[in-house]
Amino acid sequence: MGSSDEYESCINNMEEIREKWFDLPMPRRGIILQEIGDLFKKYKKQLGSLVTLEMGKILSEGEGEVQEIIDIIDYAVGLSRTIGGKTLSSEREDHQILENWNPLGLIGVITAFNFPAAVLGWNAAISMVCGNLSIWKGSETTNLISIAVTKIFSQVLEKWNFGPVFTMCCGLGKTIGERIVNDERLKLISFTGSCQVGKYVSGSVHSRFGRTILELGGNNAMSVMDDGDQNLALSSAVFAAVGTAGQRCTSLRRLVNFLFFFYLF
Repeated sequence: MGSSDEYESCINNMEEIREKWFDLPMPRRGIILQEIGDLFKKYKKQLGSLVTLEMGKILSEGEGEVQEIIDIIDYAVGLSRTIGGKTLSSEREDHQILENWNPLGLIGVITAFNFPAAVLGWNAAISMVCGNLSIWKGSETTNLISIAVTKIFSQVLEKWNFGPVFTMCCGLGKTIGERIVNDERLKLISFTGSCQVGKYVSGSVHSRFGRTILELGGNNAMSVMDDGDQNLALSSAVFAAVGTAGQRCTSLRRLVNFLFFFYLF
């Protein structure tokens, strides 16, 4: 488990390599990220089985989490050669205005137990290709998954001498989570969890003028029309309600059947 001193060591290592990662051209970041994606493809079955073993979701969903990481990495690699800025006309003669996007810097990612791998992948892939460095706190109930995912990232990053670009710091209780939320060196915090904790994260981060990405609880409904395929609607509703044993923010909670009557006058 990570201590406050170990957390500080992680941040210091990230700060030391930040400028070097900033300066690396985006297409070259994409090349590194593609290598990471190739490793996730290689270890998809093993990591998917670990998700099933430690978190408890069925094997197809465990492997599906890893596939989501692979897919978002492929997307981010494509972005590495397509993200650009605008070139605008200037009011001054013989001048052009060039829009240039810059990385935020260091960001923090806090994820929940129900998607212990995929949510990290969504955040890390896009963050890395844009030139940011990430520190991750996974759920304390899925530490084996956090370690396995980190080893895949680290195997490639260390080969390129960019190890601290992605850092994981586990922790029991609130110690590491609160350090991440309240650390002014972290310009953006991505949090996945309950609405109650999300309100605390939002208030704390925005009070220091930081930015947040919040994925909190849901209250999802399915609307079934009277002329719809009722058998398809039924099977879809069951999967939506009980997938991941109902332990996800997108789980179906309300089913609404609409009946429309048309009158001719």
